[in-house]
Amino acid sequence: MSELKQTILTSMEQVALIADCTLIENISDDTVLLQSGLDSLGFAMLVAQLEEELGVDPFSEMELAVYPRTLGEFVTVYSNALK
Repeated sequence: MSELKQTILTSMEQVALIADCTLIENISDDTVLLQSGLDSLGFAMLVAQLEEELGVDPFSEMELAVYPRTLGEFVTVYSNALK
């Protein structure tokens, strides 16, 4: 597992605790984000937390808005933004 993916998963767990959400078990690259257990507020919190940790908010920097559907796509968005 990449360091970036582990950072995102750890942040998801932290946000789930704060937002009182329950993440599904065995989240993988194919997991649909809307089925992961986080709600829309949880995802907003996740993006804010990742911006603090990684120093980038790829969604505000995109010229053309892309909304990742799966965890794998979400990780790719961050990976591309960090390049």
